[in-house]
Amino acid sequence: MLENIRNIGIVAHVDAGKTTTTERILYFRGTKHKSGDVDEGNTTTDFDPLEKSKGITINSAAVTIDWDDTRITLIDTPGHVDFTAEVERSLRVLDGAVGVFCAVGGVEVQSETVWHQADKHRVPRIAYVNKLDRMGADFFGCVEQMKEKLLGPSDALPAICALPAGQAGEFQGVIDLVEMKFILRDKSDKANVKYSLVDIPEPYKAQAEKYHHHLLEAASHVSDEIVELILEEQPVPKDLLRQALRKGTLEGKLTPILCGSAKNFHGIELMLNAVVDYLPSPSERPPVSGTVPGRRGALASQEREKVERRPDAKDPFSALAFKTVSESTGDLIYLRVYSGELHPKDEAFNSTTGKHERVARIFRMMGERRETLEVAGPGEIVAVVGLKNTATGNTLCSTSAPIALEEIRFPDPVIAQAILPDKTTDETKLADALGKLTRDDPTLKFKTDPETKQLILSGMGELHLEVSVEKLMRTPGVKVTVGRPMVAYRQTLARAVEVETRFIKQTGGRGKYAVIYMRFEPLNKDQVADRAAQAEEEGDKPDPNGLYFVDKIIGGVVPREYIPSVESGFRDACVKGAKYGFQCVDMACTLLDGKYHEVDSSQDAFKLAAIECTRDAMLKAGIVLLEPIMKVVVLAPERYQGDLAGDVNRRRGEIENFSSDKGRCQISAYIPLAELFGYAAELANFTSGTGAFSMEPSHYAPVKEELADLRVAS
Repeated sequence: MLENIRNIGIVAHVDAGKTTTTERILYFRGTKHKSGDVDEGNTTTDFDPLEKSKGITINSAAVTIDWDDTRITLIDTPGHVDFTAEVERSLRVLDGAVGVFCAVGGVEVQSETVWHQADKHRVPRIAYVNKLDRMGADFFGCVEQMKEKLLGPSDALPAICALPAGQAGEFQGVIDLVEMKFILRDKSDKANVKYSLVDIPEPYKAQAEKYHHHLLEAASHVSDEIVELILEEQPVPKDLLRQALRKGTLEGKLTPILCGSAKNFHGIELMLNAVVDYLPSPSERPPVSGTVPGRRGALASQEREKVERRPDAKDPFSALAFKTVSESTGDLIYLRVYSGELHPKDEAFNSTTGKHERVARIFRMMGERRETLEVAGPGEIVAVVGLKNTATGNTLCSTSAPIALEEIRFPDPVIAQAILPDKTTDETKLADALGKLTRDDPTLKFKTDPETKQLILSGMGELHLEVSVEKLMRTPGVKVTVGRPMVAYRQTLARAVEVETRFIKQTGGRGKYAVIYMRFEPLNKDQVADRAAQAEEEGDKPDPNGLYFVDKIIGGVVPREYIPSVESGFRDACVKGAKYGFQCVDMACTLLDGKYHEVDSSQDAFKLAAIECTRDAMLKAGIVLLEPIMKVVVLAPERYQGDLAGDVNRRRGEIENFSSDKGRCQISAYIPLAELFGYAAELANFTSGTGAFSMEPSHYAPVKEELADLRVAS
């Protein structure tokens, strides 16, 4: 039954314990006879050789378990910011999530990032505070950080459903605040799966009573019955409390908080019960919405007609391809089925590409293992083979009732490096390998620089590029070396200008004639947002680079058939700006006036005129070089605080805040990406290996004029 399905993601900061938590879930349920360990490289979800060697999750991986009468599909996602696209596409198709937090590290920067990604997709979630057995563990401090950084005064109230009985070296286990019982692990059970509910140990009874009362108060925000029982000083039935917690979680008003130690098997059963009790089934999520794909000759209003699909096997089939994995026999495509049913040998219509596909086989995934299925119904996450022209973000649907679901949007790359093929490298194999890499990972891009002829690979960070190159090198016949990483700068106009271009050439026979007068202006953040909103209202996609063209021609001084050529020329000139050669962003171009010749004017002439006009405008207005700024969070012993602050300043960084607790300091800062190459090694050097950091893309900011030419030259 649909009500007995849960599709959830395990999300958190790197090293918070996501993969270990997933391993314990699989083992606890009996899916594995031996629990894997990240350090030993034998976990179910980190099966890629690079994941085993580096000890981190790089690719999201799906596993499925049965918990009582509920089937739970889990997607273990990466915690490193370089692989945030894996989290983005997973959250796009999930119904709920478990945020895992380290009781020692608290709410770390990537925890905030993935939490707010889930906010964007309106994914209900619960929190699991892990590693309570570690030295320095602070459950209540972690909860306070969650209130401050994640939940806020106007967001979901924290509903603490479990307490630790002791912490760090004194950690004994977990107290269930719904049942008001202590979960006692059977120490004689070497398999670590036998537990019993017993009375709460005396030292923790008063604290448990206090937080049970807080839990009832939180639940009363969504249940009038609980309010009445509290006012009448009557006991609140456990089932009523669970119903209220479920209602509050699905409505986004409550966030249940669990705790434990995944490595030592504490709190896993309670967390799984919470997944079933509080997170939604596919039937409890809003129907998926999309549009009727456009057909030739159709009116624009018809192309944008809104349609919905309910999670019902009787509705027309619809699914979203959210991940591809290139294999030697063809692509493995991960699908989230939203409506209808899919069988092997079925034909599906790819409404994104307009092509028909035939499904060969359907699988339920268990890491890298596969279970063959005869049917995939609504609410299921499966993988299929046999599709030839389907990529991430494509919609598969019924031919008779087509629908186009919203595509998955990924951030642009922020860093690039040259790839230098060895003389022995087969160019065809290299191109094929790069094509597979970029098809599987939409945040990875490659191109050949038209001037240097170098092959340029772009990604989300140094680790991302390092991993991608290592994957490339695993291809037989491909051997490459890499150049120094390069920053993906952007540029925009320094001021607004108006430029007239007279593109008139006569070389015998038919000439080229185009005269245009255009205004160019830089757009600030708010103006870009307004233009994007206007584009969406008109049924167009917002430009990813913030480039907008406006036609204000009156009286036909430039014929309608030439205006698209003017826009095309403007956009082509912005791909590589006039001064620095980087992509131009956040600019508006308005075509104000022009002239044409009945014989010599052509689309090509007006396009070339627009290219020349745009480049002249850049030189006349001046260029502002923009560089990517990263939000960096550094953790180290307090004695290094001064050194850390000085290092941030040396890197042209801006410190956002300092904090210190229990002998460790934390610095949050904004630092240009260009100043962060090799930072991991340098930080380890001057903190004697005790420092750690994380970073994520924040925004683009102008480079000071005296540094701009120097930075680009270097």
